[in-house]
Amino acid sequence: MILLDTNLLARLTDKHHPHNAVARAAVFNLSARREQLVVVPQNLYEFWAVATRRAGKKSAGGENGLGMSITVAQWWVGYFQRRFMLLHDKHDLFRRWQDLVVARKIRGLPAHDARLVAAMQGHGVTQLLTFNLKDFTGLVPTLIDPVTVQ
Repeated sequence: MILLDTNLLARLTDKHHPHNAVARAAVFNLSARREQLVVVPQNLYEFWAVATRRAGKKSAGGENGLGMSITVAQWWVGYFQRRFMLLHDKHDLFRRWQDLVVARKIRGLPAHDARLVAAMQGHGVTQLLTFNLKDFTGLVPTLIDPVTVQ
């Protein structure tokens, strides 16, 4: 199984982003190889936040979203659930997350990434497809850069 990072989902939906074609090709090629592509609820929460936030350059107010309407964002969340296997949160997710952030001394925003890692651990997922390799280095056994997927 390969978890798709939220940044990959966002790129799939944004045809104007320079990584859109790369994201689509990576998903297509991995699917053609019969890899099981998965998401977790956090991916969908994070996608919703980015998708429905005002579009534009990142500013002091934090606006760096996709500017989607609720209807369009809802369609994409449904699409992701149909297209990729949704792995539901396990009962020990919080404990796994807490153990990880304490052991690794994770602070601030990286704690969100640690929650994805904890969800992966709970399901035995060891691979992550992400454009943000540096955010997960040392936390995930196998990081896959979408640019390298042939």
